[in-house]
Amino acid sequence: MSKLYIVPTPIGNLEDMTFRAVKVLQGVDLILAEDTRTSGKLLKHFEITTQMHSHHMHNEHKMVNRIVERLKNGETIALISDAGTPAISDPGFLLTRACIQNDIEVECLPGATAFVPALVNSGLPNDKFVFEGFLPVKKGRQTRLKLLSEEERTMIFYESPHKLLKTLTQFQEYFGEERLVSVSRELTKLYEETVRGTVAEVLTHFENKAPKGEFVIIVSGK
Repeated sequence: MSKLYIVPTPIGNLEDMTFRAVKVLQGVDLILAEDTRTSGKLLKHFEITTQMHSHHMHNEHKMVNRIVERLKNGETIALISDAGTPAISDPGFLLTRACIQNDIEVECLPGATAFVPALVNSGLPNDKFVFEGFLPVKKGRQTRLKLLSEEERTMIFYESPHKLLKTLTQFQEYFGEERLVSVSRELTKLYEETVRGTVAEVLTHFENKAPKGEFVIIVSGK
């Protein structure tokens, strides 16, 4: 019976892979991977020999209809990203929507997502929050920050190491230097670290210690 499986993969520690995820990836007809080289290492570790095709932000628009046709013909397909849950700041939404529009069953497995441990570890209110992912690089960035300066819920952002200082500096400008933040990096990995404090304090920390790894920033609401 045709079905699209959305399968989370570890964000660092391979022990976070679930038994169910391994079973699904072993049993489907095809795995769509963001980067087949990265995913190839994961599949080899868990002795998964299922065929892989590349499915990333640069080709997903072209591939969606082709994948839907394969599913309509009775295949089962799994979508994975390089790390975490597909469609969360990664490809996945377009294919999921297309499957739903074509009455193809979609099942998302529970699993690793970077922002959840970062939010819980932050010590900031997590009963209500808004996930922003990556801020716009240029166009619309200042407009978005100005809008978020009035946001009362806890905010979650993803950021790369080379843009972290710029982002924290802008948070200080738009949210105020006393706004509380928590910055987590390298979650589940050997050098996992969480730095908490005011925007000014955390900015100073990373000005003195070069940012390395992938970051999740949690910001308290207004």
